[in-house]
Amino acid sequence: MVELRTQETQLLSALLAIGGNASVEQLIEKTAMQDAAVMRVGLTLQEKNLISIHAKHQNVVKLTAEGEAYAKDGLPERRLMHAVAELGGSADLKAATEKAGVEPQFIQIALGWAIRKKWALYTSSDNTLRVAENLVHQAFISEGADEKLLAVVSEKRQVSLEELKGDELKEAAEQLKKRRVLSIEPKTSRSLQITAEGKKVAAEATSAPQEVTQLTPELIITGKWHTSKLQKYNIEAPVAKTWPGKKHPYLQFLDEVRAKLVQLGFQEMMGTAVETGFFNFDALYVPQDHPAREESDIYYTKDPTYGDVSAHAEAVEHVKETHENGWTTGSTGWGYKYSLLTAQRLILRGHGTCLSARTLEAKKFQVPSKHFSIARVYRPELIDKTHLSEFNQVEGIIIDENLTLKDLLGVLGKFALEIAGADRVRFKPDYFPFTEPSVELSAYKEGYGWVEFGGSGIFRPEVTLPLGVKEPVIAWGLGVDRLFMMRAGIDDIRMIFSQDLDWLRKKQVT
Repeated sequence: MVELRTQETQLLSALLAIGGNASVEQLIEKTAMQDAAVMRVGLTLQEKNLISIHAKHQNVVKLTAEGEAYAKDGLPERRLMHAVAELGGSADLKAATEKAGVEPQFIQIALGWAIRKKWALYTSSDNTLRVAENLVHQAFISEGADEKLLAVVSEKRQVSLEELKGDELKEAAEQLKKRRVLSIEPKTSRSLQITAEGKKVAAEATSAPQEVTQLTPELIITGKWHTSKLQKYNIEAPVAKTWPGKKHPYLQFLDEVRAKLVQLGFQEMMGTAVETGFFNFDALYVPQDHPAREESDIYYTKDPTYGDVSAHAEAVEHVKETHENGWTTGSTGWGYKYSLLTAQRLILRGHGTCLSARTLEAKKFQVPSKHFSIARVYRPELIDKTHLSEFNQVEGIIIDENLTLKDLLGVLGKFALEIAGADRVRFKPDYFPFTEPSVELSAYKEGYGWVEFGGSGIFRPEVTLPLGVKEPVIAWGLGVDRLFMMRAGIDDIRMIFSQDLDWLRKKQVT
C-alpha cells in the first residue's frame, strides 16, 4: 500500500469527490488549502503516479480602473455624442462635454474617438461638434465591438482572449488595451486529474488511521499516542520561495571591513560630511589655487558658506606659513599669499583623508598608532559604470617611528587579497600633493580583470609637521565600493545602490 500524508489523502479524496478532474481553484475551495500547498502536494502525488497535472496557457482580459468606470457609465465618446444629440445635434464642445460629464483629461480622447468612429464632425474654428449626417435621423448609434467586449468582460470579470469568437472582438481587445481600458496578461491555468492508481489508493486511504503532525498534551494524557500515526516529513519536497529580511550585501561587506580593521588594532575615525577647505585641502598641502578646488571638482555649500577654524589657530598658522614659504619643514612652500577666507569655505568632503588630517591635528593618540575610516565622499563626477558622484572610501593611517614604503605595500596587499578576494596586486608610482613617495594600487581577479582601487603614500613633512606630528605616517585612501565590486563579481558600480529586488534577494549574505 502506498503511504500517504494527511494532505495527500485530503487532496486525492477531494479530487475523487469532484469527479476526478479539477482546477487548482476548485481544490483550494474544496480543501481549504493554500495555493502553494495544493501545488506542492500535487507535485508529490504526480511523482507517485497518482495524479497528472495539466497546464493551459492563456491570455486573460481584465478591466482596468478606467475600464471599470467605462463599463458603468459608457465610453466617453458615446456619452459625448448623446449629449450633442440632446443639445439639438450640434453644440459647443465645452457645453457638450460638461453635459456629458466627461472629465477634462478625457475630452480630447472622447473627441478623437467620436471622429474616428465617424459619429461626429468637428469644426475647430468655432469649437463646434455635430452629429454626422448619416446618423442625424437615427435615434441611437449602434453598439460597436469595443462596447460589446466591454460589457462581456464587465459581466464575467475576466475572459480568455483565445475564447473570444471572431476577429472583431480580438481586434477590439487590442484597441482597448492601447486605450488602457483593458489589460491583457498571460496566465497559466493548471488542472489536476486523478489516475486509475490514484482512485484505488484514495479508496484505501479513507480507512487508514489519521496522521498527526505533532504530539499534544491531550494525546499523551489520553494514551492515544500509542495508536496515533505520526506524519513523516519529506525534507526534499518543493516549497514556496520566501524572501526574509536581511542586511544589504554591501552594508554587510562594510561591516566586515570594519571588523577586520578593528581586529588588526585600528581605531575608527569619525567626522562630518560637511568639511572646511582647511582640513579637506590646506592641511594636506594642497594649494588654494589647485584645480581640484574648482567648482567642477568639488561641491561647495550655499548656506552656510563659511565655517570656523579658530579652534585650530596654531595649526592654521603653521599651515599658512608652510604654504607661503615652507615654514620649518625644509620646503620652499608654494610661494603665494594664503587666504584664511578660502580655508574657512565649507564643502562636502571630497575624500576621507580630511579625517586623517583632523586626527593628526587633534594628537589624541600614542605612537605607534593606527586609524581608519569608512567615509562617504562627494565629487561632481559623470556617473557611469565605474564612477558615482557620491561613494565610499576606506581611509587609513599608521603612525610609527620606523615606518617605510615596504610597510605600506604590505598593508595594501593585505587589503586587496583578503578583503577584495583578489588573486594578485600591482603597484605603480603616482603623484599626490600630500604624499611622497606616492603609490597607486591595482588588483587582479581571474575572470574579472584588473581594477584600480586608489592611492597611497607617506605623508610629506609639509603635512605632518604643521599638525604637530614628527613621526612618519603612511596613508591610503581606497575605493571600498570597487573592493566590493570585485568581491561580488559586479561590473557596474551602480548595482551597489540598485533597487533591483531580484538581485538583492538572490545575493547571498553570510
